[in-house]
Amino acid sequence: MAISTKKVLRMTFTNAAGKPVTMTLDQPKEGITSAEIETVMDEIIAKDIFFTSGGGLVSKRDIKIVDTKTEDMYEQPEG
Repeated sequence: MAISTKKVLRMTFTNAAGKPVTMTLDQPKEGITSAEIETVMDEIIAKDIFFTSGGGLVSKRDIKIVDTKTEDMYEQPEG
């Protein structure tokens, strides 16, 4: 039985239509701070480089670092 772990950074913004838009990045730097992430989010908003079906990104909504542990409980028989 294999165990795997995965850590992702989820940055959620609000677009011009008021809807949430989430960007997920794999393997965030260990020890990254909320202040560092907020600075990046502010840059993304200021540069207006992403466009969604609801318009551009207008504000920060949420930041999460999600650490997932997955245990594979079944191994398919060979043959």
